[in-house]
Amino acid sequence: MANVRHVEIKDIEQNRKHSDVTASAGLIEIDGERFIQIDTYGSAEREFPGKLSQSIRLSKSAFDQLCKLAEGFLK
Repeated sequence: MANVRHVEIKDIEQNRKHSDVTASAGLIEIDGERFIQIDTYGSAEREFPGKLSQSIRLSKSAFDQLCKLAEGFLK
């Protein structure tokens, strides 16, 4: 599990296709700080399809930064 408090733009050199997976998002509060948690689940090709694979928690600040980056990218 990772708590992300800062997001920055980075050039991604490897532009390869990834497999599609299911994801869920939820809100969580820890010690008075709110996070949005995104969980991804194993693809159909994995040994245990649907098993929790990765989780990431974004602080409000990191979520706001990500939204701003996405807004600029999706124009």
